[in-house]
Amino acid sequence: MSNDAPQIVYRFKNGLYINLTNRCPNACVFCLKNKFSMRFEGYNLNLCGKEPSASEVLEEIYKKFKEKPAEEVVFCGYGEPTMRLEVLLEVGRTLKRKIKDGSLPHFALRLNTIGLGNLVHGRDITADLSGVLDKINISLNAPQKEEWLALVRPHQKYADKGFEAVLDFIRLCSGKIDKVVVSVVDKQNVNIEETKKLVKSLGAELYVREYL
Repeated sequence: MSNDAPQIVYRFKNGLYINLTNRCPNACVFCLKNKFSMRFEGYNLNLCGKEPSASEVLEEIYKKFKEKPAEEVVFCGYGEPTMRLEVLLEVGRTLKRKIKDGSLPHFALRLNTIGLGNLVHGRDITADLSGVLDKINISLNAPQKEEWLALVRPHQKYADKGFEAVLDFIRLCSGKIDKVVVSVVDKQNVNIEETKKLVKSLGAELYVREYL
């Protein structure tokens, strides 16, 4: 499939994925947006600085549900969704209402995140997220701070407290969101067993993501 128009909502497997922003506090060494030149599965995910409004996102979701239902809707594009927290929450709350009143069929809502949302916003955002999410996937990628810094290469202002902030974010989510999964990317010379123990201590489960 090829589509040159920037995609706000795109379909992958059994889900619809929401591309809210291309901005991200990290510059991960394995980031796919660089490897795939801002494309994924033929979709152009380069928003060129024009980030969608909540109404634009919802319009696209409704349109795609009319074409074909989805098992889940995922906040995950080529950027960090919590950078646009208010839009994320408005979209999520609206979709939950639509499911409740029967306007849309049941599906799960998931967020894929780097886990720096609390640090970015200067407050605990996990209570807000718990009201709209069924699942959250948090990219940790390393069990130690130095490894984390080398792999995810955070913006300078997040480097000092970033690793600890991600751990705290995982811990807070584990008490509020039904399914909390923490991921690492395979083939990065990371100690998987050490990471698994750390993740378990935070109340979450580990997922080893295939290196593409």
